[in-house]
Amino acid sequence: MTKQIAIIQGHPDSQARHFGHALADEYAKGAEDGSHEVRRIEVAALDFPVLRTREEFEQGPVPDSIRGAQETIRWANHLVILYPLWHGTMPALFKAFFEQTFRYGFAAENAGPNRFPKKLLTGRSARIVVTMGMPAFIYKWFYGAHGLKNLQRSILGFAGIRPIKASLIGSAEVMDERQRAGWLDRIRALGERGQ
Repeated sequence: MTKQIAIIQGHPDSQARHFGHALADEYAKGAEDGSHEVRRIEVAALDFPVLRTREEFEQGPVPDSIRGAQETIRWANHLVILYPLWHGTMPALFKAFFEQTFRYGFAAENAGPNRFPKKLLTGRSARIVVTMGMPAFIYKWFYGAHGLKNLQRSILGFAGIRPIKASLIGSAEVMDERQRAGWLDRIRALGERGQ
């Protein structure tokens, strides 16, 4: 089945290319080889302010760059989210992107006091790809992968996105070329299958 895939690159550095960018490129190549449609969101290239109040989150104007990202996410039926692990979670700019993007009216509908919000992005799945300096098993088992779980449950799950699968790529900074090539091949294969 052909999928409409939105690749969301969350690395905040707009000046250099990193391993996460190569992973996103390989996923896109695989997806195109698998006859899937692909659109991309480069968070570092977007211009948007950080939300500072509840009123801004609930009623503030949506910046044009965020509105474009919302249109891409709404178009997609599968999201691929890539980011480097910083201090146990996503970089601050990427968190600010989710706060701007996954607002009421887009991700969920506020049902009023003491009621669960209505999830507005149901019918979509996601793959999260996280690169990190530490071994992945230490992040998962010793630290509990709380940053990843927050993204899965409190942001994507809040909007109704499921299933959500994750690929944790540990020791990214000390990999040799063979190990990097292996991960690029695995991510490309996921793209071809639209997973």
